Amino acid sequence: MKGGIQLLPYDGETWFIQDFFTPTEASAYFDEILNTAAWQNDEVVMFGKHLTMSRKTAWYGTEPFSYTYSKIPRVALPFTPVLNNLQALVSTHTQCLFNSALLNLYHHGMEGMGKHSDDEDSIVPQSGIASLSFGAERTFALQHKTTKEKIRISLPSGSLLLMVGKCQECWWHELPKTKKVSIPRINITFRLMK
Repeated sequence: MKGGIQLLPYDGETWFIQDFFTPTEASAYFDEILNTAAWQNDEVVMFGKHLTMSRKTAWYGTEPFSYTYSKIPRVALPFTPVLNNLQALVSTHTQCLFNSALLNLYHHGMEGMGKHSDDEDSIVPQSGIASLSFGAERTFALQHKTTKEKIRISLPSGSLLLMVGKCQECWWHELPKTKKVSIPRINITFRLMK
């Protein structure tokens, strides 16, 4: 990816651009997405129990793709104008195809995402997953599934992260919780669904 820093030493690629958007652009995108996305409380099934989380999500696509994670099926809403714009920018810059977007709203640092890989059967294997960050700066952590090597990076507002190739097969990633962050963060992950 042009202008990016490669973070992984082996088994896949994770590229990072700290200032993909200016602070002014990032702030404007944060406000627009916060106020226009069809946010819903995230739901998960853990240990056989259906739980409603405080974190909010929204799922969009170029088609009404069905996407199941944490054993909860979701159907994509049509892309909004702002998501069409962001998808075009990110696709052009990364040279990757995307047809869907998962939006996450973390209200503060005590909302996070545990260690996982985006390797569901509905996602095209080894395709790019591009992550945009708006709002609070948060730490992003990767861990190799075999060697257990860890990589941590801070994701400021306006940054772009691209995971591609064998990254999902070989590495977990997470957004650790922290008491140090009290403002919200919006994350958009563009994906290529089958």
